[in-house]
Amino acid sequence: MILRSQSSVVPSSFEEFLRWEAVDGFKYEWNDGEIIRFEKMKKKHLFIIRKLQQLFFRTIAFSKGAALIMEQDVILSGIQMRRPDLAFFTGSQIDDSVISDKEPIPEFLIEVISPSDDAEKVEEKLAEYFQSTVKVVWHIYPDNEVVYVYTSRKNVKICTENDICSASPVLPDFELTAKELFSLSPSN
Repeated sequence: MILRSQSSVVPSSFEEFLRWEAVDGFKYEWNDGEIIRFEKMKKKHLFIIRKLQQLFFRTIAFSKGAALIMEQDVILSGIQMRRPDLAFFTGSQIDDSVISDKEPIPEFLIEVISPSDDAEKVEEKLAEYFQSTVKVVWHIYPDNEVVYVYTSRKNVKICTENDICSASPVLPDFELTAKELFSLSPSN
């Protein structure tokens, strides 16, 4: 894939990539020298993200300064920068990142999977997450109304209908049924 930005200068190093601002409406990740382009979020995905944010605002962690941040740069290693759809950061991770050069790695991530996402790339990213300090990953498939809740690459719960999707052990009070997540009625 050939990438072009408004300045037509495509980054050739990780450091350049971290400073690069793409202006073409796509989001990008870096993986060991490869720039990966993703489509912008679909409207149904945005609806799901909002529901998840509203649920998060009710958690104890939120009341203690934590945040569930959309499309935050997550530097997993010196050669990998991923941009999950939602990333959970504790209040202390956020505070420490201001006074330290150390990049915080969230323990809980959510990816909303699109039909255009490459299955091999999705699996590769999951492996990278668990090779770092991530403890829980949700893969949400809106079109199929299913959530895969991973607590390791081998440990997965598949949630449909009334199955409870939980972010435990990271966020024990962050849970809902798949049916609630995919219901198109607005949350209160």
